[in-house]
Amino acid sequence: MNLPKRYSLIVVTVIAVTLFFGCESNFKEVQKINFSEFVPATDADNANIKYTDSGRITGILMARKMLDYSNLDFPFTEFPKGIDVTLYDKKQKRTFIKANYAISYKSTQIIDLIGKVVITSEAGQVLETEQLYFDQKNEWFYTERKFKLTDTKGVSFGQGIDFSKDFKVINSQRVNGEFESSEEKI
Repeated sequence: MNLPKRYSLIVVTVIAVTLFFGCESNFKEVQKINFSEFVPATDADNANIKYTDSGRITGILMARKMLDYSNLDFPFTEFPKGIDVTLYDKKQKRTFIKANYAISYKSTQIIDLIGKVVITSEAGQVLETEQLYFDQKNEWFYTERKFKLTDTKGVSFGQGIDFSKDFKVINSQRVNGEFESSEEKI
């Protein structure tokens, strides 16, 4: 059967258009199947969470907004409006933490504190920086960002610091500032 060229062209065009629109609707269905919504499992306003260990309070976290994404493959909790945390050591000495934003990664136990981060010890030491990480498992803070550390001996500035939760061990990099010394000058 020989169709004139004009009819062959029309038939080919109709088949192509049909296939194109048929595949497009299937493609949209496949997209819907593979699409997973990025919504929190829990959304809380004015959260006040107390952490305990053997009946002893180890921390209190307060946040105006908390979004818990524990439903994802890499679960995390986000605090988009900042946090205010009080940590307690075994002798009930406190460390206070404030940040404009925080995100806590459940599987790594790392908390990323961002924006006007201020940590104050009960002894009066104050660390200020724009970003700081807290390793919950090892109770250790660290950053590569610029910082300001104020204590009873003076004020220091630097870039890069890591320290224990109670400020007993401090390792800082590229430091400058003024300190009092208990050594006599000769």
